[in-house]
Amino acid sequence: MSDLFPDEPAAAAKAPDPAAPLAERLRPRTLDEVVGQSHLLGPGKPLRVAFQSGRPHSMIFWGPPGVGKTTLARLMANSFDAQFIAMSAVLGGVKDIRDAVVAAQAAQQKGRRTILFVDEVHRFNKAQQDAFLPYVESGLFTFIGATTENPSFEVNSALLSRARVYVLQSLSAEELRQLIAKAIATLGDIEFDEASQAQLAAWADGDARRVINAVEVVADSARGAGRTQVDAAWLETALSQNLRRFDKGGDAFYDQISALHKSVRGSDPDASLYWFCRMLDGGADPRYLSRRIIRMAVEDIGLADPRALDIATAGADVYERLGSPEGELALAQAVVYLACAAKSNAVYAAYNAARRFAADNGSAPVPIHLRNAPTKLMKQLGHGKQYRYAHDEPHAYAAGVDYFPDGLRANFYRPTDRGLEAKIAQKLEFLRQLDQQEPKK
Repeated sequence: MSDLFPDEPAAAAKAPDPAAPLAERLRPRTLDEVVGQSHLLGPGKPLRVAFQSGRPHSMIFWGPPGVGKTTLARLMANSFDAQFIAMSAVLGGVKDIRDAVVAAQAAQQKGRRTILFVDEVHRFNKAQQDAFLPYVESGLFTFIGATTENPSFEVNSALLSRARVYVLQSLSAEELRQLIAKAIATLGDIEFDEASQAQLAAWADGDARRVINAVEVVADSARGAGRTQVDAAWLETALSQNLRRFDKGGDAFYDQISALHKSVRGSDPDASLYWFCRMLDGGADPRYLSRRIIRMAVEDIGLADPRALDIATAGADVYERLGSPEGELALAQAVVYLACAAKSNAVYAAYNAARRFAADNGSAPVPIHLRNAPTKLMKQLGHGKQYRYAHDEPHAYAAGVDYFPDGLRANFYRPTDRGLEAKIAQKLEFLRQLDQQEPKK
């Protein structure tokens, strides 16, 4: 199970084993020792009130890795002197739930509460989640789930309605520095200068577990090299390549691509480049980004600047030819161009409206004058009769001709007054005036 600290049974606070891993020695023994989550744990805040209430309730902790979800669940078990049963939804199944029920029933007979903690609860399927419900409702155990995914999408509504959701946040740089200082003080024999501490806090990217493990790894490397001081240069050699956390399947992924898309739509080239580079830095597949960039060109720029689509597709082609990192520059160029281009979602809106209209109006027959007439019989039936060839008409436009099925008419495409669409709007208005001048038939 992934957590800020290793597993151990819920028990009264005790002095940490000096030979234990650094994360274990830094495990909070009380709520006041927890670093971060002040929006939940500060005086009068929801989780502190829950701890002080004397009555635990089912809850779901939603937040990124390394912010203390399991630690808080264990502290709650300690606070209520409850039996603590932990399972991982990745490894566990219905049998594990049954075993937990048996253990909870045994504890209940002795007058003791049980807290059942399920890590990565979103990995349980519907049947597994439903298996909790009767026991949550009966009060046999208090259910606490932890997830990095949005529970409104991943957790059954029945279970979600019986649990309060608490949103945990990544630790700030200042909070990470507090943890680093504690870790260094606990080690006692290795000093880290200010620059290396700041670099560690940035490298951890809000993940407490990551920063504690990093301090321990770097300290071990320093001892092996006969050093007692760690500076920024030594830190670079001791740590693996600095990659920011990037959850390719979770909310962080979709939040960041959303930020990139909205920055382009908002015509901010600097923010667009930032989110583009942020995603590359975190390990996003440039091919995925190139597909999203092409979508931006179609959805948010459209005919206001048709060159945007050309540049977006050209960027994707260049990346396929050159790969990383050279090809990423072509994608960056496309991002900047799209951010600076005139914006229009007129085609996007028209397409969606036309799809709804077509679905709502069924299979209306094609008007006779628009039908194909490749055979003599079809011509005898009137297919194509009275069709007017637009190129033979003034302005290459057959004024007054209706191209919709009989009885249907709609206006989907409404060009904006931006970029090329402003000229398109002028042309369409001119053609409508020609229609109005055409005698009714």
